[in-house]
Amino acid sequence: MVTFGGTGVMLLGVAVAGVVCLALALGLLRPLGWVSAVAIAGFAWSLAVIALVTLVPASPGTGFVPAETRMTTCSWDIGGPAPDGFWIFESGQRTLNTALFVPSGLLLVLAVARWRAGWILAPAGLVGLAAYSALIEKTQLELARIDRACDVTDVIDNATGAVFGAMLGIVLVVVLRPWRHRHRKASLRRSS
Repeated sequence: MVTFGGTGVMLLGVAVAGVVCLALALGLLRPLGWVSAVAIAGFAWSLAVIALVTLVPASPGTGFVPAETRMTTCSWDIGGPAPDGFWIFESGQRTLNTALFVPSGLLLVLAVARWRAGWILAPAGLVGLAAYSALIEKTQLELARIDRACDVTDVIDNATGAVFGAMLGIVLVVVLRPWRHRHRKASLRRSS
């Protein structure tokens, strides 16, 4: 029987990941400026949150799923029956799957916008986020004990959320202009 899991474990993991990513942001602040530092650290944190929410069992007493009763393939029922949302939100699971990847798409675009290669890195990153979602679904299929189901619809919803977040990120890039934000000492040295 699996005794690991539950909302408390997820929240603890989110907090620990937040502390680590805060340290990352502080380390990147001086060389990159606050916009890029927060975006890069936030992107890393969003990936950790996604992993915790999708791979930690929803309840500590998940139990054992015998090999002969576990699914052998992912569900290909696109848009098929999805359970209601979690207790936090009253929306359906499809909306939650989409919303889960919006911050990652937004922060990805904001993180790479300061470099010219951002035009290549952002689309490649969106493909990477879709692959990350597929990897999570594959892990859910292989680790039947976490009582999660592998569903191709989840990958589609996650990728949709990442693209929507990227569009929001483009708007924020225009507003925040991350290439202009650098640590004050670095900009003073260049003007001297």
